[in-house]
Amino acid sequence: MSPDATTPPVTDCYHCGSQVPAGAPWSIRLDERRHPLCCPGCEAVAHAIVEGGLASYYRYRTELPERPDDRQAVKAETWAVFDDPALQREFVHPEAEGDAVHATLAVDGITCAACAWLIEHRLNALAGVAASAVNLSHHRVRVSWNPAEIALSRILAEMASIGYQAQPYEPDAAQARLQHEERMGVRRLIIAAVGMAQVMMFSIPIYMSGPGEISEDFLALFHWLSFALATPVVVFSAQPFFAGALRDLRTRVLGMDVPVSIAIGGAYLASGYAVITGLGEIYFDSVAMFTFFLLFGRYVEARARRRSGHTGNALTGALPLSATRLDDAGAERILPANALTVGDRVLVKPGHGVPADGVIEDGESSLDESMLTGEYLPVTRRVGDTVNGGSQNIESPLVVRVTHAGRDARVAGIVDLTDRAFASRPRIARMAERMAHLFVLRLLMVSAGVAIAWWFIDPSRVLWVTLSVLVVTCPCALALATPTALTAGHGQLRRRGVLITRADAIEALSQLDRVILDKTGTLTTGRMSLVETRPLGELSAERARVVAAALEAHSEHPIARAFHPFREYTQAASALASQAGQGLSGSIDGRRWRLGKPSFAAPQAGVEAPDDGQWLLLAEEGEPRAWFALQDHVREDAADTVAGLKALGLEVELLSGDTPSAVGALAERLGIDTWQASASPEDKLARIRERQAAGEKVAMVGDGINDVPVLAGADVAIAMNGATDLALTRADAVLLSPRLIRIVEAIEISRATRRVMRQNMLWSVCYNASAMPLAAIGIVPPWLAAIGMSASSLVVVGNALRLNRFKLAPPHAGVRMASRQVNA
Repeated sequence: MSPDATTPPVTDCYHCGSQVPAGAPWSIRLDERRHPLCCPGCEAVAHAIVEGGLASYYRYRTELPERPDDRQAVKAETWAVFDDPALQREFVHPEAEGDAVHATLAVDGITCAACAWLIEHRLNALAGVAASAVNLSHHRVRVSWNPAEIALSRILAEMASIGYQAQPYEPDAAQARLQHEERMGVRRLIIAAVGMAQVMMFSIPIYMSGPGEISEDFLALFHWLSFALATPVVVFSAQPFFAGALRDLRTRVLGMDVPVSIAIGGAYLASGYAVITGLGEIYFDSVAMFTFFLLFGRYVEARARRRSGHTGNALTGALPLSATRLDDAGAERILPANALTVGDRVLVKPGHGVPADGVIEDGESSLDESMLTGEYLPVTRRVGDTVNGGSQNIESPLVVRVTHAGRDARVAGIVDLTDRAFASRPRIARMAERMAHLFVLRLLMVSAGVAIAWWFIDPSRVLWVTLSVLVVTCPCALALATPTALTAGHGQLRRRGVLITRADAIEALSQLDRVILDKTGTLTTGRMSLVETRPLGELSAERARVVAAALEAHSEHPIARAFHPFREYTQAASALASQAGQGLSGSIDGRRWRLGKPSFAAPQAGVEAPDDGQWLLLAEEGEPRAWFALQDHVREDAADTVAGLKALGLEVELLSGDTPSAVGALAERLGIDTWQASASPEDKLARIRERQAAGEKVAMVGDGINDVPVLAGADVAIAMNGATDLALTRADAVLLSPRLIRIVEAIEISRATRRVMRQNMLWSVCYNASAMPLAAIGIVPPWLAAIGMSASSLVVVGNALRLNRFKLAPPHAGVRMASRQVNA
């Protein structure tokens, strides 16, 4: 029997030539044949080549691509470790809807918007990946996928195959990695600066001397010393540019590193050739100077963007690392904060941070919640009040009962919502990325044309002029135009207590025409209180309150809080049903009760509320049993908010499910001309659709579960700080602060952010359009091109960072006076 009869044939990978494992599922179909592939990386690259219209690469290639070494193969196998369910529980979290999960990954090697485009384009093309989004400022990528269709190891291997090593985001490790990158950047910058200074020291005498003033021996010595000094600048300092260019060429996505690398490498090799052979011009001074200025510009830009994103990073580490847990006997035990569980009692000493969300059981103190809300004045919290993890205790010790710890804490949810904000980019940002990608290709074509033209005009200046064109028109500023502005805008909004959860919200906020406000919990505080009970018939007032409290026991509506003090835990309701905007019903002791509007609670009785206040009717089996009078308080800044929105040229509207008398009185008090009472969620949604059909951009501000459909239908959905979890998932922006005026500030900052993005885009296009002709006709030398390119990037970054110092325009005097009169 021949060996072939028992041994399966060895198959080579169609892409790289490596041996294909037995039973490997990876393949590519080309020329009506299916070709085997050895790994998911080769499969992804092969499909990208064929789908990109480059199938001729396989038909006409003369040799196989370079094979990965053994270390890369071993590292690829380690990705399978991240498929362990126990390990994934630490960093993989379910999406709000569906079977998908998401994780945030820290990524090495991201340098520009082209990197973000490549990663997102490659991952989004994988079957099973729902979405991926790169946070360019923080070097993170948020990936959402269906674990039944694709494994996390495949995603990580895919990123590694295109040159980006990724691993689960851990704040400490990620921060250490960024610090290492920053230290390496400083070292490269120092080497480039020293090399530039020394090379210039040998070049200046040559430029300043006349013919024959320097002997040939000294001239050769100066050239060789310049060669030696420029070599570490090119090999070490410029290494990130070459690595990025190599990755771009392998993935067929041209980024700004390609023209930079061509310029540095071409000038260095041409100068080296001139030194060795004695023929041609020498450009070592330009090489060193260009590398230094480019590194300096990137270093300043990276520092500025990292500083803009500091608030988000600070949130990640807002929870203290340790906590003091109290046992039943009151003994203290220090343990990691992530080891706390719901129900634990913790002691928070003055000067310490609150390690988890909870309720105060003992003590009274002032807390600094500025990290979460943006409000810098301390707030007083006492027994029964809720506290958020990450707050700082200022005065007295507190004993807190934990309600949410670790990943369930509010600060963790804020970080997750922040990452979700980068799951999509505004239209202008996507347009800038496409422009930068196409611009590099056109730049290389123009540079080739310039080189050919100068070959006929003056061959001695071909390299000099071509280098200037490549350098001066590098699209760094174009690639940075929108990411820097978005990062600064997000940071400014976050510091003011407005959390943007979807990036499109910034652009939408800047284009609003109308703001629709809910009443309860939005214009009012939502802290309802029961001020009067009027029994009807034989039911006592006390019994009526107990029944109502049982019905409202599990409701999240602000009205439910008014009945919580009267709840008796021996009295429970079953078969609860809620009708949005009308009321709720349930069975107690075999009897069917309803609580809500009269038309819902007792539709056949035909009763009306006693007066113009806010009344709820309690009915048993359709028979009225008691009236409840509720009272809510208007937010202190509600009038200022309405006046501020009008001052911005926006239409303000009030939609509420409350009675016409209550809604009309509030609208008149706040100066709202357009309002609608007794509005169901369907009515609110229909009103939004009506205004959108008229061409308006509409924002909806709400907080309750009955506002979810309306929030989902608005162009911009803004949830109040006390909104239900479901409302938060539908919101484009969340107010972390209880101050309603933050809506006005958010709109002003969004308009400023959009204005800065447009300014940056205009500057970038104008700079490249004016600089390229000057370089092409030979006016701009390489060293000046390096300065111009770096300066253009710094102008873009500096313009974006103005948002960090953005000051809101003071309200018009008339608006202030009107607000005072309304409040009075």
